[in-house]
Amino acid sequence: MKKIKIVSAYFLTAALLLSACSKLDRLPETELTDDVFWNTETDLINATNRLYQQLDAFWIDNRADDNVNQTVDQVSSGNRVIPNTSGDWNDRYDEIFTANNILEKAPRAKVADAIRNRYLGEARFFRAYAYANLVTKYGDVALVLKTLNVNSPELQMGRAPRQEVLKAIYADLDSAALYLPRRSALSAAQYGRITRSTALALKARVALYEGTRAKFHGDAASNWQDHLNIAIASATAVMGEGHTLYANYRDLFTQTGEGIGNTENIFVKIFGVSNANPLLSHNNSRDLENGRAAPTRNLVRQYLYSDGLPAWNTDGTTPSATRSAQFVAEGAETSYNTILDNRDPRMAASFFRSGETAYQGPWVPKTSLGSRTAFAPKKGFSTVDQTINNAGTTDRILIRYAEVLLIFAEAKFELNGSISDADLNSTINALRTRVGFAPKLTNAFVTANNLSMREEIRRERTVELALEGFRYDDLIRWKTAETVLPGALLGAKFIAAEWVGTNQNSLNLNADNVLITEPATTRRFAANRDYLYPVPLNEIALSGGNIKQNPNWQ
Repeated sequence: MKKIKIVSAYFLTAALLLSACSKLDRLPETELTDDVFWNTETDLINATNRLYQQLDAFWIDNRADDNVNQTVDQVSSGNRVIPNTSGDWNDRYDEIFTANNILEKAPRAKVADAIRNRYLGEARFFRAYAYANLVTKYGDVALVLKTLNVNSPELQMGRAPRQEVLKAIYADLDSAALYLPRRSALSAAQYGRITRSTALALKARVALYEGTRAKFHGDAASNWQDHLNIAIASATAVMGEGHTLYANYRDLFTQTGEGIGNTENIFVKIFGVSNANPLLSHNNSRDLENGRAAPTRNLVRQYLYSDGLPAWNTDGTTPSATRSAQFVAEGAETSYNTILDNRDPRMAASFFRSGETAYQGPWVPKTSLGSRTAFAPKKGFSTVDQTINNAGTTDRILIRYAEVLLIFAEAKFELNGSISDADLNSTINALRTRVGFAPKLTNAFVTANNLSMREEIRRERTVELALEGFRYDDLIRWKTAETVLPGALLGAKFIAAEWVGTNQNSLNLNADNVLITEPATTRRFAANRDYLYPVPLNEIALSGGNIKQNPNWQ
């Protein structure tokens, strides 16, 4: 039976835990009060289980240029407005409240210091995780490091500078890494709980984001080199924890790749138990089938050809580098599959080809099922999860070892302006070896083909982590969103013989007969505004105006 202990614990403890929280939540009291709860290791486990329950799976992200939903995404297209409230803000502070509550009350437990510190470490990790998500979207945010009640003056605090928040994130993650168990010490029964590697990997992720953001945005308040050094050190520490890449890239994202035997997974949202007994479930495979994450041609263009050479840059422009001889001009494509041919093997693991058995049989290019691009995503699709609506139980990977390798490579290059072949072999080329992609990225190959090492490192990240929710944040930190997001979103090429049942007159096609999913005229990105989210209006009002709106959102 799959993951029954952790999953069922979500539901057994959620109501109990909520009643033990501060009255700020204004929930009714039950017989389980603080004075009888915070005593045993079981109490600490149940308390921290609430953090796992609150964890957002972030299944589908349509904010960038790599995939689209059935309708136009307001962030991607530049058409969002200032919300009154937003889960992007409120949900994160709910998680912070839970973590703060545990940090204040768990020290009462009558347990050994090592046991107590482990669960304090879990709380510190989740608080850091919530703040990392807040800082990425909003920049400066209110820094709340204790529980508040209805009379707390801190309820009207303003926003702390992002560097102060980052300092708190790093401190929480350092503490968590000190006390959490190592991956090798985690028992099968505890699979899904965070480890030392999880804290270190998150620290590496946060530091890479901040270092590159500060570098490319010219943020004088942040020493970007310091953050990149932290990213390198943290990634290096994870690389010493015994993680390995899972052998099969395709299976990594299905139920086949689950469990403690897969040491690539560093942080996962656990679902289960089964589609016959879905205590905690999702609908991701049905969503893929119905076009809620339809990959774009913009993403397809990122994949290298089998000779290791590109056709496009990661910002969608034509490269100054040597273009692959295998590239077929889009106007000359003779079939739907032409653009999928002779590519990095991760392409075949991520996209269904025309005629390949997909959701309900052989894939036939179409937009009628909601896939506005006519491309069909394979990555993360599970026939088991598809069987029953809202009963998917494949775990959601939130941090994996491949990302850590990519963090190390990018941070190394951005810090020094160069990277050794040895570092490339232990990171990017290890990812290529895993999927059987013969060309290797070396300094000599880059020089011989007039490539940009930065561009190729970014490309590797885009392809390896495709459709996993990284693209938007990468465009933001690289400061290329203002170039990429206002461009047209393109789909498959229309070829009448293959698009059975589709009326060409119903499609918006360009001169190459390529589907225009969203024309550039409907998309925009205000560089002086859109690199940060707007703060919800209610948060400004509730703070008495002490929380200020982000620039140019007024």
